Amino acid sequence: MAEPVPDFTDEGLLPPGDYEVTFEELRESILVAGPDSGSPWGEEWDTEWREGLTRQAETMCSHLWEVGIEEVYLDGSFTEAKAHPNDIDGYFECDARRVATGELQRELNKIDPKKCWTWDPAERRAYRGYAKKQLPMWHAYRVELYPHYDQFTGITDKYGNPLTFPAAFRKRRRDHEPKGIVKVAGED
Repeated sequence: MAEPVPDFTDEGLLPPGDYEVTFEELRESILVAGPDSGSPWGEEWDTEWREGLTRQAETMCSHLWEVGIEEVYLDGSFTEAKAHPNDIDGYFECDARRVATGELQRELNKIDPKKCWTWDPAERRAYRGYAKKQLPMWHAYRVELYPHYDQFTGITDKYGNPLTFPAAFRKRRRDHEPKGIVKVAGED
């Protein structure tokens, strides 16, 4: 049995580790339902917003599962004690050939009515109030899920060394503090 999503650390992070949950379990976890009322993180917790982000991530994960992608991880400020995270970030394990040939993107866009699966930087668009341009999937779902096949991310560690998604997403960006991540599993 997988370990349930634990309470946040004093720094507002999930303790280091991978926490495998179904979307039903995610909805019942601290990440959506929120910390208890005595927690320093619970005051302004936006359960409704987090539930909406979770529904959007579930839709995107269902597309990935439908094309045979099984290893999907969710991260970003959604997995931290931030009352109203902007979005959900994540990555999934896949074969480099499927990404390089465009096969994966085509398969996903056949399923997705919004046809927003792409990782082409030229497709990024501005969004009011945000300095960073966002991928079409972010505009459609407020979720960005990246393919991982042992490539570097453009994110570096505190010494300037390039990181892969599994390494980058298990550390807080601003101070490289280790943190946990959520692995989502399909409903059986």
